[in-house]
Amino acid sequence: MARIIALENESKKDVITQKASLLFIKKGFTSTSMRDIAGAIGVEAPSLYNHITSKNDLLREICFRISRVFMNHLKKVESSRQTSLGKIEAIIRFHIYMMIHEFENMYITNHEWIHLPAPAVSDFKLQRKNYRSRLSAILKKGITKKQIRKLNADVAVHTMLAAINGIEGWHRSGRKVDARELEENMVKFLIEGLKK
Repeated sequence: MARIIALENESKKDVITQKASLLFIKKGFTSTSMRDIAGAIGVEAPSLYNHITSKNDLLREICFRISRVFMNHLKKVESSRQTSLGKIEAIIRFHIYMMIHEFENMYITNHEWIHLPAPAVSDFKLQRKNYRSRLSAILKKGITKKQIRKLNADVAVHTMLAAINGIEGWHRSGRKVDARELEENMVKFLIEGLKK
């Protein structure tokens, strides 16, 4: 029987998660079976159960890992000595980086999270709401300190995140613009809209 082969710096669960991510994008979470995941890895489906309990386990792993990465980055930015505008730029750049370099996991986190089982789905929604509230708080502080133009902070956060999530189109376009150029143009466009 074939075995799951992992590289030196990854676990077998990492291998399973990577293959599952690609399938979740290609077929959607609900249409992907454990047999599909096993086939993509080259093992029998029962072999997967030594490492995961279900495909819900994989979805939970992906969504909450990405959430932790964003929350950890946000904590560092919040505690930095940058201006509010500088903090927002750092957050935008990080979002762009993640959309470019962790696209599969970002896509799943942005689109397939709705299939998380209870209570995980409620926890995840709460984390998303908390994250957006904290971004709004940074903007509001910048507005108060006159570092950022007067605007509706919640609308600004929604607009920024929607624009960055639009990088999905760049992935599908054949990448006619290189990643660095994409980042610089997006940052310029989004930051200029916030400046006084």
